[in-house]
Amino acid sequence: MDTTIVSGPVTLTEGAVKEITRLMNEPGFDTTQYLRVGVKGGGCSGMSYVLGFDARSENDKEFEIEGITCIINKSHELYLAGMEIDWSDGLDNRGFTFSNPNASSTCGCGTSFAV
Repeated sequence: MDTTIVSGPVTLTEGAVKEITRLMNEPGFDTTQYLRVGVKGGGCSGMSYVLGFDARSENDKEFEIEGITCIINKSHELYLAGMEIDWSDGLDNRGFTFSNPNASSTCGCGTSFAV
C-alpha cells in the first residue's frame, strides 16, 4: 500500500510521486513547466480532473510535494482540497487515479465527478 507523502491542497501517494518524477526526468522535458492539478467542465458527471505540466499563471497557488513544484488555480482549490492522487500500474488499470472527498458522485471512468 502506497503512503501519502505530503499534504497541500492535494496529496500525492508514493507511487504518484515516483511516476511524476520519472516523467520529469524524461529527455526533452520542459523544466519551465509545473505540475498542474485542476478541474474543467465536462465529463460524464459534470467536471473532469486536469493533471499535466503547464506554465504558471497569476491566478495560481504554488505548493511543493517531494521536490515537485505543483500549481493549482486558486478557484479550483475548493473542489480539490483533500484530494489524493495515486498511480496505478496494474494490468487492467494503468494511470493516475483521483480520490476526491468533495465529490458527491463520480463516474465509472474515475476522471469525472460532481459536487
